[in-house]
Amino acid sequence: MNEILNMTIDQMPQTQFDCSCGRHHNFSVHDISIRKGAIEDLPKMAEPFKDGKILVVFDNHTYEVAGRRTVEILKDNGFDIKELLFDTGDDILIPDEKTLGRILEEQDLDTSLMIAVGSGVLNDSVKFVTSRTKLPYIIVATAPSMDGYVADGAPIFCDGHKYSPLAHLTYGLIGDTDFLQTAPQDLIQAGYGDVVGKLTAIADWDLAVKVVDEYRCGTCVTLVQRALDKCFYNAPGLKTREPQSLAALMEALTMTGVAMALVNTSRPASGAEHMLSHYWEMDYIARGLNPNHHGIQVGVASTVIARFFEELADILPEGTGALCPPHEEIERILRLGGAPVSPTEIGIDKKLFHDSLMEGYTVRPRYSVLRFAKENGRLKEIADKITKEFYG
Repeated sequence: MNEILNMTIDQMPQTQFDCSCGRHHNFSVHDISIRKGAIEDLPKMAEPFKDGKILVVFDNHTYEVAGRRTVEILKDNGFDIKELLFDTGDDILIPDEKTLGRILEEQDLDTSLMIAVGSGVLNDSVKFVTSRTKLPYIIVATAPSMDGYVADGAPIFCDGHKYSPLAHLTYGLIGDTDFLQTAPQDLIQAGYGDVVGKLTAIADWDLAVKVVDEYRCGTCVTLVQRALDKCFYNAPGLKTREPQSLAALMEALTMTGVAMALVNTSRPASGAEHMLSHYWEMDYIARGLNPNHHGIQVGVASTVIARFFEELADILPEGTGALCPPHEEIERILRLGGAPVSPTEIGIDKKLFHDSLMEGYTVRPRYSVLRFAKENGRLKEIADKITKEFYG
């Protein structure tokens, strides 16, 4: 029981076990390789699909980082390759109807596998399309920037609204630290912010268990907490791109993805802090602006949500408040890895910030500390106080 707690991350693929939470868990990802030179493992990972065509998807940025090498190593090993390049210039790629439709257009009838070369958007876009067309996909990670590499959700946009439909798990993950070291510092900050957000997400999950009797898996909570401890210990090296620190960050992001996959929900990694980030992101895109990186927003939002737990301490269920560190501690941890700590640092204006505190709980139908504040008649009072604290 709970055998996965005794495994290293590279031992976890294709694991199933009976858990102390009462459920039987299955982690069906076939391969994970996180190390220096991991790209060399790609041909062997993709070998079962060699009889068909491989569609490799990247943008102009990720092509330079890892796309060229990905195509080269596959061709050298006799794979039939088709390439899809999204040339966005200096703009960001949005996982919307246009992007998803283009990927679908390029999927030939003899395609046996897709390979996404990138991070959040490319991973989620290829994951979503392959889940609907019943194809496997492999992700070659180019940045330790988010936790969805081995999770089964795929955040996408439809009619300007962001939602996270269930997709499927990747067949394999390549996390080559040679590639990760080249990631822009803001993407490293994004991954680190996403990891820090788990601190409030775990408290939010406990709140939902105690208030609305939601299911929770203690094994998954332990997996996440262990990954956070290792990541935070190595966090100072992120500022100088130390390989050990980047590997610990990538492992933490992957481990939280494992936890999400085991329970088929993003609960172990996503709470009210993600709702605020999604709210800000949707607002930016609706105004035709490039949003901040999701994980950077999540890190900042975690300091905000910690303040909600503090303000509601007098009425929270017993033990819940203790699971959320004080906002000062979360800010210290963020600074340790060089990530922003305040909404003013990342350009969130006062009105958008206050609106998000008042309406963020509507972003997804998930119980959170924001909804708890609303149900107890405290939401506006706390939103006003926190907004004043940041903006005067």
